[in-house]
Amino acid sequence: MTRSGRIAVAALLAALAATPALAQEWRPAWTAAAAPARFDGPPEAPLGYRNETIRQDLRMGTAAEAVRIRISNEVGLEPLTLNTITAAGPDGRVLPVTFGGLTEVTLPVGVALVSDPLLISLERADLLTVSLHAPGPTRGVVRRSAVRLGQGTAPISADAELVRRQSFISAVYALSDEPPSVVVTLGDSITEGASSTLGAEADWPSVLGRRLEAACPGAFVIANAGISGNQVVRDGRSPNVRARLDRDVLSLPGVTHVILIEGINDIRHDGNPANVGRTPEEVIASYRQVIARLHLRGIKVIGGTLTAFAGSERFDERSESARQTINAFIRDSGEFDAVADFDRATLDPNQPDAIRADRVGNDKLHPNDAGYAAMAEAIDLTTILSAVERCGR
Repeated sequence: MTRSGRIAVAALLAALAATPALAQEWRPAWTAAAAPARFDGPPEAPLGYRNETIRQDLRMGTAAEAVRIRISNEVGLEPLTLNTITAAGPDGRVLPVTFGGLTEVTLPVGVALVSDPLLISLERADLLTVSLHAPGPTRGVVRRSAVRLGQGTAPISADAELVRRQSFISAVYALSDEPPSVVVTLGDSITEGASSTLGAEADWPSVLGRRLEAACPGAFVIANAGISGNQVVRDGRSPNVRARLDRDVLSLPGVTHVILIEGINDIRHDGNPANVGRTPEEVIASYRQVIARLHLRGIKVIGGTLTAFAGSERFDERSESARQTINAFIRDSGEFDAVADFDRATLDPNQPDAIRADRVGNDKLHPNDAGYAAMAEAIDLTTILSAVERCGR
């Protein structure tokens, strides 16, 4: 790092320390859980990055007077090198992103890095544009999200095609004088928003975030910890939910609530009906472990019932029976602090093992935008709102 670079970083840190409004707490404003490379694409040419710049326009879940960007190689298979990393807020001013003063970083497997603070002022729902260059060849190692791609290090236009790909940014942290409470949505592809309209923030965690903001402005932020294919009991494409609890939930500052909806990938067969899924008793035992560990931190846990999936390619009567048993536990056991009945909110009244036709995608497993909206509306906000005093509840 050059002497001028060291002076710039020191001046920035001094400005943060000297500004009373900034002497507060950091909170996640946007998150993407670490997830191993999916090797999407054809077997002969799995998708990856080689001398490409990845642009992400990240919708902020809370206001900020400064931000820090977290990049992850925690579940990667090889060292990750990134450079030419920049960030810009609504004013369009482009700032270099550094990590301990470095503009190029190589992350060994298992490592995450948090950037030096960036003096970018943002309101809730503003876009933070982050671009980074991956010399490659390498593959994304966080959950899939909306990105724009370009060759080399040239800036990418906001009009470039939007695609759903894995990338490397696992969080943006925001600093403000009124830090919000953090609600983590913990789940699989249904929580990730894999079937929502790309770039529309139509996934149920995003819709829930807007509901909370309308009910109590500035008091809450949603951290989406959904990963496609994730499971409760066993590892699949990614570490199971118990194995990733520390990284994706407990490491985040300010968490007061977790909404858990996960288990469909456990109870279904793996594509071969002879290889049956896990039993409901195994899933419930894992739920109890998650609840116990979160309660040790004073975090309330809202249980989300499993949505129906009749008509999907891996549906069978055994897995439907397991789903009904698990949902009965979620609704009636009293072990969760509250229940979000996603099943009833999306269920076809004429076919109780299927999602309504107007709320499900073509695969009969994943909700569409209307289904996601119904899920978000199914959450009683009372339990969450009671965590703060600023809204008079």
